[in-house]
Amino acid sequence: MCVFVVRFFVVEDHILHATRGLVTRAFTDELWNMALSKIIAVLRTHSSYCDDPDLVLELKNLIVICADTLQGYGFPVNRLFDLLFEVRDQYNETLLKKWAVVFREIFESDNYSPIPVETEEEYKLVTSRFPFHDPEIEKQDFPKKLPMSQSVPQIYTQVKEFIYASLKFSESLHRSSTEIDDMLRKSTNLLLTRTLSSCLQNLIKKPHIGLTELVQIIINTTHLEQACKYLEEFITNITNVSPETVHTTRLYGLSTFKDARHAAEGEIYTKLNQKIDEFIQLADYEWSMAESDGRASGYLMDLINFLRSTFQVFTHLPGKVAQTACMSACKHLSTSLMQMLLDTELKQISMGAIQQFNLDVMQCECEYEER
Repeated sequence: MCVFVVRFFVVEDHILHATRGLVTRAFTDELWNMALSKIIAVLRTHSSYCDDPDLVLELKNLIVICADTLQGYGFPVNRLFDLLFEVRDQYNETLLKKWAVVFREIFESDNYSPIPVETEEEYKLVTSRFPFHDPEIEKQDFPKKLPMSQSVPQIYTQVKEFIYASLKFSESLHRSSTEIDDMLRKSTNLLLTRTLSSCLQNLIKKPHIGLTELVQIIINTTHLEQACKYLEEFITNITNVSPETVHTTRLYGLSTFKDARHAAEGEIYTKLNQKIDEFIQLADYEWSMAESDGRASGYLMDLINFLRSTFQVFTHLPGKVAQTACMSACKHLSTSLMQMLLDTELKQISMGAIQQFNLDVMQCECEYEER
């Protein structure tokens, strides 16, 4: 459509300048304004229904060619360039939807285990995709493991790919480096704070994500948060706009990963308490027993063994998180044990049952002191 419009008005302009009185400037301008309104309405409608970023990009290129050509013949095209701002927003929306699928696929395929590297080449391959530097790990002999799982370098790479894709819209728009820099940062912020954040929050809430996976997610988000400064540098290298510029938009990735980490921590506390409840449900005290078994109950020892192995996994977490998880578990267990004794359906308790219950409490105390 744009091509035919351009051809038509190029011919009209030629007639205007090559003949006398056949057409007037007023007639041509009126015709152009009428056509422009219809063109914008059609383009706006079609762009709003387009969910393919490549097609939106093609539409943008057609509009630019049309506007640049007709502007050269003296036709006012400001409204076409204004339309490009709307198309740009639509383009960003299609990109965000596309990358939401990409992020979900990355999270679904992750094994949530530290990345094993067997050789120097494998190590360099990972660090070429993700800015990881740890002097202690670098000193270790091969094979060794990197703390993050495979989704971290994949997510980082895809954020950079998104920035490149977002940059494509700025081509041929005659925008300043500062404007392009601002556009890239704003679109990247949307990717981080809306798309990636939503994917992370949904991931954390998935039923199949257990305590081990949640611990790895916390580790992953920590490394992604630390890598945000490199994304800032990546954009700066593209646009050559100093991040110290007064009007430079900052990336909000830090808040995205902090929020995800806090959500994962909360989910750890919740799942840990749920697991404790499952063990508590196995408790089968014989409240009328004549004497105790002389040792802690089987269900409680199973629970303690579970907590031991779980807290071992927590050693990879920041100290405060691990400590809070331990305190939360102990408090929940204490409350659950107390509720057993205060159960309204429990009418009487023998001395033997009290002794058995006391043995279980003492076992919990010993375990807590070891922690």
